[in-house]
Amino acid sequence: MEYIPIIILVLSFLSFLLIGVPVAWSIAISSLLTMFASIPVLPALTTVSQRIGTGLDSFALLAIPFFVLSGQLMNKGGIAHRLINFAKTLVGSLPGGLALINVIAAMLMGSIAGSAMASASAMGSILGPEMEKEGYSKEFGAAVNITSSTIGLIIPPSNVLIVYSLASGGVSIAALFIAGYIPGILTGLLLMVVASFWAKKKGYKLGERSSFKAVGKTFIDAFPSLMLLVVVIGGIVVGIFTATEASAIAVLYTLILGFWYKEITVKDLPQILLDSCGTTAIVMLLIGASMSMSWVMSYENIPQNISEVLLGISDNKIVILLIINFLLLFVGIFMDMTPAVLIFTPIFLPIITKLGMDPVQFGIIMVLNLCVGLCTPPVGSVLFVGVGIANTTIEKVVKPLLPLFLAMILALMLITYVPSLSLWLPSVFGL
Repeated sequence: MEYIPIIILVLSFLSFLLIGVPVAWSIAISSLLTMFASIPVLPALTTVSQRIGTGLDSFALLAIPFFVLSGQLMNKGGIAHRLINFAKTLVGSLPGGLALINVIAAMLMGSIAGSAMASASAMGSILGPEMEKEGYSKEFGAAVNITSSTIGLIIPPSNVLIVYSLASGGVSIAALFIAGYIPGILTGLLLMVVASFWAKKKGYKLGERSSFKAVGKTFIDAFPSLMLLVVVIGGIVVGIFTATEASAIAVLYTLILGFWYKEITVKDLPQILLDSCGTTAIVMLLIGASMSMSWVMSYENIPQNISEVLLGISDNKIVILLIINFLLLFVGIFMDMTPAVLIFTPIFLPIITKLGMDPVQFGIIMVLNLCVGLCTPPVGSVLFVGVGIANTTIEKVVKPLLPLFLAMILALMLITYVPSLSLWLPSVFGL
């Protein structure tokens, strides 16, 4: 085994991160330095540059800017308020009612907007003050908001699942989307159980039970927003349009909905478009740089070497999957989700294929695993958003976060070792 490329790649990447170089540039430069060890300077520069460009030359990736734009339109279009009101009538009277509302609303908002950051921002801004007013600690509210906001990355439409499809060499996006429903709902239910027990232990007061009429009223108000899931996912599953075409439909639908709710005006559109372009540019730069690193690793046979090492440790499927999960949890602490998916999918996919695991199931495992990283320092973007909105500190949020982390880990283990949780729905729809 040739260790020099692995050493150069790992050490240079970690060094750049430690000195504060942005992740995308750290990935690109460390890829370039690794190539310098194998070929002359000019061909290495040309190759890495080409790979960054060709990495973005994919029709499937067009879905990302469209879904980002639809997420921005939803965030500004009053959808969050309506989803929260609907969730409040469903679970507001249960122990930890406001925390449960946060989880359900975040699941709905995340699945519609496809953005953990948008969900954390919206839920924290609206529900945070209300939870404090009802006697909940701001740290508990922030912890629930942070963890529940990531669930929307598993429940479709999810940009990260599109990225995984690209990195895996063409796993069906429709199958991945459908596969995410049960694992996402399971994770949300486990978070709700933990939040309810915590609230009961702390003695937080119960809310008032809603009448059937109130439930119906809030459902009707939220119905147009919820229909987006039916339009987008239903259209993909039935075969009316592809995931990329569905993302454009989502933009049109949310734009009409924003004007219908009278929450968006023509004057708001330039800023919404500008914000979407900024987010898209960051994501695309990460994807391009990560695709170049994936190619460099393949050129240097790094995935094959790592595969040999892991399979040399044990041929037991349970042990190998535990090791992969542990490595991904560790990676998620230090690396953002998109580059992690692009870099580590080519490494681990051959291993899990040899073990007989379906790539669709592994995609859900990988995304849920990396969702935990979004809630942990030092790169946990959702953690920082949630803490900032709650006006508290990471140190104070850690205690209520830990049981919620354990709930996410339990969901991860169940999804890892019970394949039907991910694969039953795709099989029902013939995907």
